Parts: sequence; structure tokens; C-alpha cells
Amino acid sequence: MIYKIFPAVLFFLMSFAPNENRSVNSKLVADKTTSNFEMEAAEVYNGLHSNNLALPKVDVFSEALEGFYLLKEKGKIQKNILTLIDFSLSSNSKRLWVIDMTTNTILYNSLVAHGRNTGEEFATSFSNEASSFKSSLGFYATGEIYMGKHGASLKLDGLEKGINDKARERGVVMHAADYVSNSFIKNNKRLGRSQGCPAIPVELTNEIINTIKNKSCLFIFHPSKYHKEFSKLVS
Repeated sequence: MIYKIFPAVLFFLMSFAPNENRSVNSKLVADKTTSNFEMEAAEVYNGLHSNNLALPKVDVFSEALEGFYLLKEKGKIQKNILTLIDFSLSSNSKRLWVIDMTTNTILYNSLVAHGRNTGEEFATSFSNEASSFKSSLGFYATGEIYMGKHGASLKLDGLEKGINDKARERGVVMHAADYVSNSFIKNNKRLGRSQGCPAIPVELTNEIINTIKNKSCLFIFHPSKYHKEFSKLVS
């Protein structure tokens, strides 16, 4: 692997550090095997406080966590907030999680839309190109909030070359949508779809985007692109 794995002590230092802008100490990096990292990530996962919300799948969380620490080390993200979207799941399920890594607490578990050309109920096809109306996978840094046609919306900066690095110029943002609701699912047998944005429920939008704005980590997962090598992360 291109990325060196962090030992368990680093997870606890990062998870419970009082300063959310704490940087990763490169001297703590150790040459570990993938299986050791997965065991250590599982310890962090098992220590999550669910707030009576569902947990993400452990393998998806493990991959998100690995990228989260790499991006902290590179200074690409600053907040100890990790947002995970699992596009392997049905759009009828709550497949977005916002996790406070300082307190190891699940803050939100929400519905989230994928692009209309990415699939029907399930996401199957992805793109980095303008006017594709498809979602883009991978790691993002959250940007600033602005007022757009959907109200308060959050800009996103894709951090993977050729995978999602055109997100800002494409106008891929997190925004509210009335088609992201249980009532829409009931009437249409699936969640509504966006033009490529990770759209979320109207009633949760202000809370979520204010929590994750300004340089936190967002990871959109699908098994068609497994991130065990982080070679395309923006340097």
C-alpha cells in the first residue's frame, strides 16, 4: 500500500483530542499490515456511540477512517468530523452518517440522493464530467455555505484526481430536496434523484451542513471503486 497505516494509539489521540484542528504527528506512523489496521479500525468502530442510530458497515467505516487520517495528515481537512455516504445501499435506506470523531458519536443518519443517471433505487454508474447528472465517488473536503436555488447549500471540493476533482466546477453541492423523504419513497417506490449532488432532507439540511462545513471530510463509497490505494488523492 502507498499509505502507511496508523497504530491504535493514533486513533485514540485523534478521537478524544480536545482541539478539533489537531494535526497528525507523522512520527506516530507505523508500518502495519492491512489486517492489523482493520483490527484497529474495528476497535474504533466498536467504540462508537450510536445515539440510537444505525451504524455504517464496519468495512466501509474502516476505509473512510483510513482516508480521514491521511487527509488530516496532509492538511486537506481540519475538523474532526467524518461524513460517510454508502452508495452500495438502497436509496430507500438511511445511507448517510455524520460522525463526531472527537467524541466518537454518530450525530446524524439520514437519507441521501444520488444522481439521476447514476441509477434508479441503487447507484450503479458514476462520473466526474459536467452535465453527466451522475454522482462522483471518493473523498471530499467540505467548503463554504452559500444561498442557492435550493436555499442554504454546501460547496464540496473533490480530492481525487479524475474521480471527483471537478465537483466544484460541476456545481456538485450538498443541498435540501423535497424528493429526499419517506413520503416520496412511499409514492414512487424509491428516493428521488438529483443532478449529481448528495441531496438531503429539507428538515435536516441546516443542521447537517452547519455541522460539516469548512474543511471536514466527506467520503462517498461504492464497492466498484475500492480505496485501498490512495494514489489519486490530491497531493
